Amino acid sequence: MTAPDTIAIATAPKGADGRRPSALRLFLRSPVSLVGSIVLLVMIAAALIGPALVPYGVNETDIAGALQGPSAAHWFGTDDLGRDVFSRVVLAAQVSLRVAVISVAIALVVGVLLGIVSGYAGGWADGILMRIVDVMFAFPMLILALAIVAVLGPGANTATIAIGVVYVPIFARVARASTLSVRTEPFVRASQTMGTGTGRILVKHILPNISGPIIVQTSLSLAFAILSEAALSFLGLGVQPPQPSWGRMLFEAQSFLGTAWWLAVFPGLAIFLTVLSCNLVGDGLRDVLDPKQRSVIESRSARR
Repeated sequence: MTAPDTIAIATAPKGADGRRPSALRLFLRSPVSLVGSIVLLVMIAAALIGPALVPYGVNETDIAGALQGPSAAHWFGTDDLGRDVFSRVVLAAQVSLRVAVISVAIALVVGVLLGIVSGYAGGWADGILMRIVDVMFAFPMLILALAIVAVLGPGANTATIAIGVVYVPIFARVARASTLSVRTEPFVRASQTMGTGTGRILVKHILPNISGPIIVQTSLSLAFAILSEAALSFLGLGVQPPQPSWGRMLFEAQSFLGTAWWLAVFPGLAIFLTVLSCNLVGDGLRDVLDPKQRSVIESRSARR
């Protein structure tokens, strides 16, 4: 933490009880962050308990009722095979969010490990690891994901691996930059002088102090991972039928854009709301975890 950041925290206004408001309270005070959190929780709930609540099976067909518009029986209408679009959108949340969460978890673990080791070790290790990251950054993310899927074959598991790999450099860069600023702090130097092992320093001192930027990056990466999964599934390289996916549903809706607008609108709206909520949560986390921005928010709150 830099000197200006320390001064900002020390002079930040306190509550009536003499204590500074917690990061959670500041986060929930923001209407934008609160709305984003609620929408994201609804999407997560749909993924977790949706299969027990939907009125129809994901592949339950009714040819006689094909391409019906939204109604009391079918809230989001039906597709060309008579399948209930609402049920498919809700169940697709489970598939799309699972791919996004697992892929970001892969990128988080691998990228943060590479970034911490690179930033703390420095020297030739830093040079080699960062050159590898630079090579990966040289390729557009979607192009690199397409290349990985082309080698491994299409499917949900392949899409998960591909998305995870392409987001490793982002977490590596964030972790390395944060580690470079923390490793020169007095408490890290003191631990080194006392002969504390490198692993213990990284886990006990470095990782907790760089968790803020990593948490923010995780929430933002979830949004982009959902878009990446939708893009791969739209191209036929991600989730494969009969599994539902928001991107796959958009692909299947192409032929009916002029006659059955609901086939594209509702899965597209699900993608939009989920990505938007992840971005809103990420912005809120950034504001409360960044010392300078947090002091500004606390000052505004105190004036109100």
